[in-house]
Amino acid sequence: MFRFLTAGESHGPGLTAIVDGVPAGISISAKDINVELKRRQGGFGRGGRMDIESDAAEILGGVREGMTIGSPVSILIRNKDYKNWQDRMSVEATGKKPEPITTPRPGHADMAGYLKYGFDDIRNVIERASARETAARTAVGAVAKKMLTIFDIRLASNVLSIGDVKTESVINDMEDAKIINGSQVRCINEKASKRMVEAIKKAKEEGDTLGGVFEIVVFGLPPGLGSYTQWDMRLDSRLAGAVMSIPAIKGVAIGDGFAVSEKKGSQVHDEMSLTRDKRIKRTTNRAGGLEGGVTNGEPVRVTAAMKPIPTLKKPLHTVDVKSTKEALALKERSDVCAVPSAAVVGEAVVAIEVAKAFLEKFGGDSIKEIERNLSSYKEGM
Repeated sequence: MFRFLTAGESHGPGLTAIVDGVPAGISISAKDINVELKRRQGGFGRGGRMDIESDAAEILGGVREGMTIGSPVSILIRNKDYKNWQDRMSVEATGKKPEPITTPRPGHADMAGYLKYGFDDIRNVIERASARETAARTAVGAVAKKMLTIFDIRLASNVLSIGDVKTESVINDMEDAKIINGSQVRCINEKASKRMVEAIKKAKEEGDTLGGVFEIVVFGLPPGLGSYTQWDMRLDSRLAGAVMSIPAIKGVAIGDGFAVSEKKGSQVHDEMSLTRDKRIKRTTNRAGGLEGGVTNGEPVRVTAAMKPIPTLKKPLHTVDVKSTKEALALKERSDVCAVPSAAVVGEAVVAIEVAKAFLEKFGGDSIKEIERNLSSYKEGM
């Protein structure tokens, strides 16, 4: 089973990931992972942290001579900013306890984590709840993508809105991904991209932040991944949970999502027809490639809504948990808008869930074994 764990704090020594269940025979290098890490760090609206970090992965296990060998893959991403935080984030006891943070930010995990773990310093919550953790998941997603690419399964993401600037232009094929990668905000619509950049500039001037909506599309999936037989095996629910786990994501939809609630059944369901070679095809893909929690052979489309980042230059009102007096929330270096970055993380977590489902269906200990299993399945379709 493809599974993983991450560890590490935002300003600690680094982030680590252990990826288990990786089949033998996947060609992968640190360079492959670094491409995805660089994509995550991009996008107009990112904060000063991106000027400090230049994320680079170190593969510590599970790979030999550029190929996975079936054992767990271990990945390390060092935090360059740690040198500036050693006095506050030392792993070893120093005897000099840093000044605690006691002003939780509305909209962040600060207060909930403070209460849950009984801390006297909110810094303990900030460091792990931070979206910095998604760098490790992006690295894991890079491993999943490398495996999926072998079977011609590819992913792309596209920003549909930032603030009140929206576009209806969506991804139709992997050629669109080339256009998106050239956009400052990862949006396929050039005119909308320019308006999004202006909206971010304005929010920055006002000391505010912006959220938005992005989509992830998976091409090349065979029908039959996931299962309707148990609730926790439905691939749509697994994808929704994975995308919702990205910090600041507040809504996830599959296919046409919430829009289907306003339409009649005749306007929602994807009719079927025969091709010239007598194959069944869908005339539309409103279901987003999933029916009953199972892939139906059409591209899988997932949409996510991201709230504005809760760290503001003009902080919101809060309460100091130590003095129990009203105060202003903590101000910390942060992004103005991270929707383009979140879209890349979305690709990663979707790739991970798709890889899990793919291995559940066609699994084997090596790529060669999986190829045989997939070939046999296709012959019987």
